[in-house]
Amino acid sequence: MKIEELNNKKILILGYGKEGQSTEQYLKATLTGSSIDHTDKKNEPLYLERQKDYDIIIKTPSIPKELMTQKYTTATNIFFGNGKGIIIGVTGTKGKSTTSSLIYHILKTGGKQAHLVGNIGNPALSELMKPYGGDDIFVMELSSYQLDDIHYSPHISVVLNLFPEHMNYHGEVKNYYDAKKNIVRNVKKEDYFIYNPKYPELKRWASGLHCHTLPFIPSSIPIADSGLSLQGEHNKENIQSAIMVAGLFHISKEDIVKALKTFKPLPHRLENVGTFQGITFYDDAISTTPESTIAALQTLKDVDTLFLGGEDRGYNFLSLVNIIAEKRIKNIVLFPDSGKKIHALIKTKSGYLPRILETKDMEKAVRFAFTHTKKKNICLLSTASPSYSVWKNFEEKGDLFKLYVRSYGKN
Repeated sequence: MKIEELNNKKILILGYGKEGQSTEQYLKATLTGSSIDHTDKKNEPLYLERQKDYDIIIKTPSIPKELMTQKYTTATNIFFGNGKGIIIGVTGTKGKSTTSSLIYHILKTGGKQAHLVGNIGNPALSELMKPYGGDDIFVMELSSYQLDDIHYSPHISVVLNLFPEHMNYHGEVKNYYDAKKNIVRNVKKEDYFIYNPKYPELKRWASGLHCHTLPFIPSSIPIADSGLSLQGEHNKENIQSAIMVAGLFHISKEDIVKALKTFKPLPHRLENVGTFQGITFYDDAISTTPESTIAALQTLKDVDTLFLGGEDRGYNFLSLVNIIAEKRIKNIVLFPDSGKKIHALIKTKSGYLPRILETKDMEKAVRFAFTHTKKKNICLLSTASPSYSVWKNFEEKGDLFKLYVRSYGKN
């Protein structure tokens, strides 16, 4: 939405977190003749009813579009509609934050005027209030919530992978995939779509687009020898996508290698917490789907204890349990609510009888791991379920895990 369309309007910002506050600052600095108000369910339980009193609503991504009763837009649409420069949008079910951060780091290392905005950087509209030019590059992680009602496409769209998630928001897989596809619905001929061809749905998207479509290809840069501490086949694919983006900006091989060596991975993503009492602990709290936990198990050898479970989103855990049984993981911690479903599947595996602790207490879980994990083996937190049945978010879950690991590790 163009900023001129918001002049002389009565505006309500619906959702007043970090993005909502940034939106308010941007609008007050930019608009003329408009009144701007805000509300949030934390302070006003019936906040949605306020919509009828305003000309236009600017909603936070976490509010489903079906709840909107008045004309609305989003901070993401305002950013796309009014910013200058080149926008790189990164999405996928998993790996968005790591890949966005890596692309940004490579571009900065290569001397480009790059900005990391959105979920893991500065709020996008805050960046528009700073000096920048048409050659500036904005790297933006885009969630399915943001894409659900976007009316623009980035100049460069990167889609890393695609499998079911966020069914509580989107209702069904088709809606989730449709939301993700919005990233390329408005591409122009000169735009780029970089995608992972392992996923048939992404190949179908590419076949119907009239822009530059580039499937992931192995890089000539020896990723394994770069010194980058991102583990796993999935991260190799994420790195490939970042290198492909760098190639569009003619970043030298030397600068790419330098960036890979100096990149600091984000926390809670197969993060090696350390070795304590002979046991190595990994925090993979970001893995909140069966597919991402499978990727972690395929990456790490000698996992002896695995923490699983959380909010029950109706996921199918059969493939995950098959791999757990195949690897003969000896100790399993199960958190509510999906832990019960996983436990039931484990019981169907003939001859596989792991030691199981069912708990909602992270301290008890870590104590269990120290007691039962074999020395020189791994304890892995990778729950294959969202965190909200027990914790505020995956960060809180991972931070508690690390806190108790380090606390008990000193004993």
